[in-house]
Amino acid sequence: MAELHVQKKGKKQDDSGIGSVLDFLLANARVVLGVGGAAMLGIATLAVKRLIDRAASPPEEKEAEEKLEEKSFEETWKEAVLLKASPKFSRKPNRIDLGEAISPPEPSEPVSICTEQREPADELKKLPICFTLQEQLLHYSTHRASASGSQEQLGSHLVLDIMSELQDFLRAKHPHMPFSALQLGGVFGSCLSFSCSDHCCFSLPLALEPDLWQFIPGHETILNDAQFWMVRRTDLEYAARGSSPWDRFMVGGYLSSRTIVESLHRSIMVCINWPAIGAMLDCIIQPVIAPNDLKLEVTHSKLKLIIHILPTVAMGDVMLLAHHHPNAPGENLWQQSFYKEEIRRLQELDDEDGGVRRLCFRILQEICRDNPDLSLLSAAHLRNAILHLSDSTSDWTEPQLADRFLQVIGELIGYLEEGVLPGYFNSRANLFSCLRERDIEELGFGLFQVFSEPESVLKT
Repeated sequence: MAELHVQKKGKKQDDSGIGSVLDFLLANARVVLGVGGAAMLGIATLAVKRLIDRAASPPEEKEAEEKLEEKSFEETWKEAVLLKASPKFSRKPNRIDLGEAISPPEPSEPVSICTEQREPADELKKLPICFTLQEQLLHYSTHRASASGSQEQLGSHLVLDIMSELQDFLRAKHPHMPFSALQLGGVFGSCLSFSCSDHCCFSLPLALEPDLWQFIPGHETILNDAQFWMVRRTDLEYAARGSSPWDRFMVGGYLSSRTIVESLHRSIMVCINWPAIGAMLDCIIQPVIAPNDLKLEVTHSKLKLIIHILPTVAMGDVMLLAHHHPNAPGENLWQQSFYKEEIRRLQELDDEDGGVRRLCFRILQEICRDNPDLSLLSAAHLRNAILHLSDSTSDWTEPQLADRFLQVIGELIGYLEEGVLPGYFNSRANLFSCLRERDIEELGFGLFQVFSEPESVLKT
């Protein structure tokens, strides 16, 4: 027992000596190698020390020490690895450190996350409130296909003033050309609603002598086109050429619509000082320089108008428009117009059942004006398609607006596939006769897009 005590005592003395040596080495290593290097050196030194202690200790103590050694050695290694592997970043100031200290929010104040959630709420307010096609059509008709009462009154005053100026000019500069009084047509001469960017027309009637001129129906001409008539000069053997002021516009014994349009174009579009008239009316009036059209563009701060000037001839119940179009089947033709009859019929049908035929027409008309692919689809095409559909479909009340809207587009696509749209008041006339095959394909494609995705054209 004395020997064992002596051995343990000697062991403790050896441990204290080795410990002092290790402390000295580690203290100097921390200075020279740094924290990471000193840790690695300490682990290696501790491993050597424990090997020495294991060799000097009894077998029972070796097993207990080995378990403790495994645990302590593993934990020490992990700590050293983490200490050595973790990079030493210099602390950078955050944005919040650059400003003043933020006091915690009071109960009445919203938390910061609420400000982040406000942005989606604001975006939701900007989203359109219309979801169904019915709601979108009504929204479009209110904001795009119609205008306020003050705008309509302003547009009416502008149009009447321009018409008065034009009437005075024609009487003063062309007394040899007996024109009747200008007649207002379009939205201002009918029961249709007015929009901020609309079209209207001035009908310029030619006062023909009934005993010197005769109307030839389209189906009796060589072209055999029911909607294009000709005006023939008669009684040349008794009333020689020159007896009528309109003989100077005669070509081959027929009154030439082309010659009349070209003569009026040189006079109205060029000779009238439209900038001065526009300045007097507080607007800009710009004539459209196109030989086929007599058209004025009127721009005001609150609206925009396009005025068409249409020379017309009438005899009995027949009204003909001077038709000069590059795709017309021939020259010197006069197109039969049923505008008044079509508008009157639409109004009668709507009054009978409280329908929305005229509203549907105005929506489709604005869509065609806004879409270049549908620009060749005229108002006459739309009116006749709606009138044809009204004969087969009775329910035109407002709740059925979306269905009737799509149904009219489908009917027009069907007419384009056949290449024939019969006139409502003259079934012999084909209203698509002036359209080329390429025009029909473009119109069909454009209408199919509107039919499949109507929301894309109803944005205001």
